[in-house]
Amino acid sequence: MKRILSLPGKRNLILGDRPLVMGIVNLTPDSFFPDSRVPGPALAVERALKLLEEGANILDFGAESTRPGSAAVGPEEEIKRLIPALRAFRARSGAVVSVDTRRAEVAKAALDEGADIVNDIAALSDPGMATLVARSGAGLVLMHMLGEPQTMQENPVYGDCAVEVAAYLCAAAAKALDAGVSKDSIILDPGIGFGKTLEHNLDLIKRLYLVAECGYPVLVGLSRKRFIGEISGKPVEQRLAGSLGAACAAWLGGADIIRVHDVEETKDALALFRACAPVQAYPDRAMRM
Repeated sequence: MKRILSLPGKRNLILGDRPLVMGIVNLTPDSFFPDSRVPGPALAVERALKLLEEGANILDFGAESTRPGSAAVGPEEEIKRLIPALRAFRARSGAVVSVDTRRAEVAKAALDEGADIVNDIAALSDPGMATLVARSGAGLVLMHMLGEPQTMQENPVYGDCAVEVAAYLCAAAAKALDAGVSKDSIILDPGIGFGKTLEHNLDLIKRLYLVAECGYPVLVGLSRKRFIGEISGKPVEQRLAGSLGAACAAWLGGADIIRVHDVEETKDALALFRACAPVQAYPDRAMRM
């Protein structure tokens, strides 16, 4: 189903016709995939421009690592890492930019520099976030996370993971609407790897339609994550093939946006999957082909 994602400045993104790819720009010294780290504005701009050349539809700038076990970074440090890079990039490109943050203070600083989307992994845990986004007209990604990054993987427990995650995200979207965020600005993310075991992650991908049934576009971030290594036996540096397979499964299941480290390879894999996959094998997903 075609949707229009509303962005500031009367811009928009068309979702549904094809999978969109969000390229990751990590302004952190400790993100789980070392090759993605680009500390400093110059390297960040270089990486962002390269991802655009490879076909990225959205660039996701993040300045706080939220990998399992990571320590929180204060908003001052997050802003110090993020804003010079975002400002330098905006001087070079008008591409759609997302900022990966759970803090309204950081989001405001990024929006003031021309960011288009707030990628909120804490789904409005900061009480000022919803109002800020509503006033700015920015896009808003609401992600599910069980607990905090430092402890979320210690013993995650659900009665029915996919059902509970979908219900949480539907409720978060309702909260955003109550604060004045436009329905056309909201995206939902099941939070693969954020307080989930291997079984939970697989359940979410297989039943991603439950999140899609909330009525909003769906973003999935699974690039090179631990569950891929648990299945393939490969370290993070060797998880590209597994990431591509999982991306195709996520798109077939209902994802509109795939967040990745490897843009060019993901675009190729999704294009070939769409061209080759037999529709009759997936009658409930025929609209995807």
